[in-house]
Amino acid sequence: MQACPANSNFSMGTLTHWSAYTGNNKYRGTNTSGDGNLGSGYTTPYDTTSGLPTGTLGTSDILEYQLGSPNGIQVITTTGTDPFGFFQTIPTINGYHYGESVKLGSTTISTGSSGSQGGYVRGIRYTFAVPTSPSAQPYTMTYAYAMVLENGTHNSNEQPLFSATLATNDSIITCASPQYYLPTFNNTSNQGTGATLDTAAAEANGFSISRQPSPNPNPNSPNGGHLLDVWTKGWTEVTFDLSPYRGQTVSLTFEADNCVPGGHFAYAYVALRNTCAGLIITGDTVACTNTDLTYSVPTLAGATYQWEVPSGWNIISGSATNMIEVDPGASAGMISAHEVNSCANLHDTIDVKTVLPTIPGFVTGDTTVCAGINSKILSLTGNRGQVVDWLSSVDGVNWTVLNDSTPSYTAQNLGTTMTYRALVQNGQSCAVDSSSGATVVVDPQSVGGTLGPLSTEICTGQNKGALLTLTGAVGRAENWQSAMDTTNWNNFVPADTTYTYSISGITVPNQYRVIVKSGVCPPDTSTVAFVNILPELFPQANIDPADTTLCYGATTPLNAVISIGTSYTWTAGHNTLTGPAGGAINVTPFDLSAVASPLDTTGYILNIINAGCPNPLIDTFQVNVHPKIVVNAGNDTAVVVNQPLQLNATSSDSPDTFTWTPAIGLNNNNIYDPIAILSADQDSIRYNVIAMAADGCFGSASILVKVFTTQPDIFVPSGFTPTVNINNIFRPILVGITSLDFFRVYNRFGQLVYSTSSTEDGWDGRINGKLQEPDAFVWMVQGRSYLGKTIFKKGTVVLIR
Repeated sequence: MQACPANSNFSMGTLTHWSAYTGNNKYRGTNTSGDGNLGSGYTTPYDTTSGLPTGTLGTSDILEYQLGSPNGIQVITTTGTDPFGFFQTIPTINGYHYGESVKLGSTTISTGSSGSQGGYVRGIRYTFAVPTSPSAQPYTMTYAYAMVLENGTHNSNEQPLFSATLATNDSIITCASPQYYLPTFNNTSNQGTGATLDTAAAEANGFSISRQPSPNPNPNSPNGGHLLDVWTKGWTEVTFDLSPYRGQTVSLTFEADNCVPGGHFAYAYVALRNTCAGLIITGDTVACTNTDLTYSVPTLAGATYQWEVPSGWNIISGSATNMIEVDPGASAGMISAHEVNSCANLHDTIDVKTVLPTIPGFVTGDTTVCAGINSKILSLTGNRGQVVDWLSSVDGVNWTVLNDSTPSYTAQNLGTTMTYRALVQNGQSCAVDSSSGATVVVDPQSVGGTLGPLSTEICTGQNKGALLTLTGAVGRAENWQSAMDTTNWNNFVPADTTYTYSISGITVPNQYRVIVKSGVCPPDTSTVAFVNILPELFPQANIDPADTTLCYGATTPLNAVISIGTSYTWTAGHNTLTGPAGGAINVTPFDLSAVASPLDTTGYILNIINAGCPNPLIDTFQVNVHPKIVVNAGNDTAVVVNQPLQLNATSSDSPDTFTWTPAIGLNNNNIYDPIAILSADQDSIRYNVIAMAADGCFGSASILVKVFTTQPDIFVPSGFTPTVNINNIFRPILVGITSLDFFRVYNRFGQLVYSTSSTEDGWDGRINGKLQEPDAFVWMVQGRSYLGKTIFKKGTVVLIR
């Protein structure tokens, strides 16, 4: 007797048992029938006894009023996302999953050049008899709704509208019949526009503006674009109690109306629960003690709410609303809700158990396997809770779900290194956490590679130049092997783990191969290289020096004594080599001498051939050249008697030692930055500085210091000639001046033509790149002496061409 009416929740995926209607609200509120409905001729009804085009039996879609598209009423069985509100089109509210919903309306509007035609209306209605159980026993229905309304800027009673109406045979049950619209301040004319939206009231009712503009042009200004004026309200639940109407027939109607003038749209979604036995608390019945949880009941219009929670629990928020957030305590117990309004007085209680928080634990089984056929069992230990799933990752960042919830996982047939974790949860309300990981390292299979060249001929006595190289191997070289046949292979002793081998000391043909092993994988052997012995002798020579180091600009002798050979050539560096580039060897031993003078590091390659042997002896004289040491002692300068002069030498090479000569007036001539104080005995002095590297290479520089017997002063020439090679820059001569405040030049009209505060710069006689005509110019200069005194001068200079 407490079951919900058949298909009241659209579980059939159709409108069966629901009647429907579509229409136009041009005359809404102006008909004379007195029944509050739209005038005849402005609606199309659909009954519950037949299918389309006149009924709803088996029907899931009904078109907008008198239009070929789109749907004005649509049953939704697969959830999607609303394009304006971005909420799901089939809701899940605090753990309760609605299976289906109905969409009432669309973004379609009606406009016309002859004036307003009214907006589209869509409604569905379910009429049923309330079971005849005792009236004290609740019989509830719960629906959820979500809305998308465009602000038409009309007076509130003409705005786009969504309504729910619960009625008996002779009256409307007001407390269960709400209407929702965007409220305005009603400050415009009937069916006019320009009413101001009451934004605060709209937001208080749960509306928020969508970030998507209206798909329809502004009907009040069709060329004005699309307005950002669509408002949405996400899913909200409502419940009502029909126990006072036991044995009576009631109807539940949902309707979505465009605005009365017709130029702005409304649509809404409606979903119903399939439980009618009374109030139901939604929320977890197993609470995790470290996780805040939410419990709710459907809203009841104008209701008051009272909640009780187990001892030791704390209600964080919402104690006077239909939804509470709680901090669970350690004790299990009962959660109860009581909601009351003028239509209902409802209770519900649920029994809640508690569990301890999730402990994810750790995965054991770190190992190394060989790529290909392999298997390793990984186990989760130290956890509290059940395995939700296993994860794998090749990089520790991106994880793949393995769809396995067993406490152990078998990793097998891996081709790459993989890390595994388990997702663990101790009950539905506890957080899911991931364990520490175990890594299965995968070694690639061993590949012996190719030993080359495949066939080599060496001369008798050859001890260099015959090189075997291993390429394409996967793994490390464990050892080389040799054999005089294809069966009996001998390991090198000691083991050779390099990838190249220089053949030496053999007198009979040999074969060579390399044993390669990759990690834990079985070893593999390379291809075989064959070496044959020719009877001709290999060239022999002693060279001196093999390697040497020179200072920049120096030379070195290169000497060789050739004991076996018939000719020689130099194949590199000969442009800086004094001596023949090559020649015949008529007698041995043959003494060969040359002088190398490279400016940078160079290898001088000597090739020696012995007739009949195809392999040359190649020796390289490596001459390393210390780069040129560039020293800077600073610019020439001038001082007055007893003025401390800070010298500062720099070198392109570091670290260096420095020596200044002569040592006259220096406080220390073996540092890079000595201070010079000169007396009247010198009118000028040139200091030389040498910077020497650790290997004995050096560079040098000098600086000329002029000594004035005057007090610190600034001297300025009376003329200069920009077009000749000397005296072509006009600058002050600073004597005993440590800083220049300014040096300025003005033309005869008082205009500034040049200014600087640099002690090195001067005027070249040009203004904006153009050389000036001969004329007199005024200058001013100011600087500070090494004693801290300010010196200012001015005068004139003549530009001469």
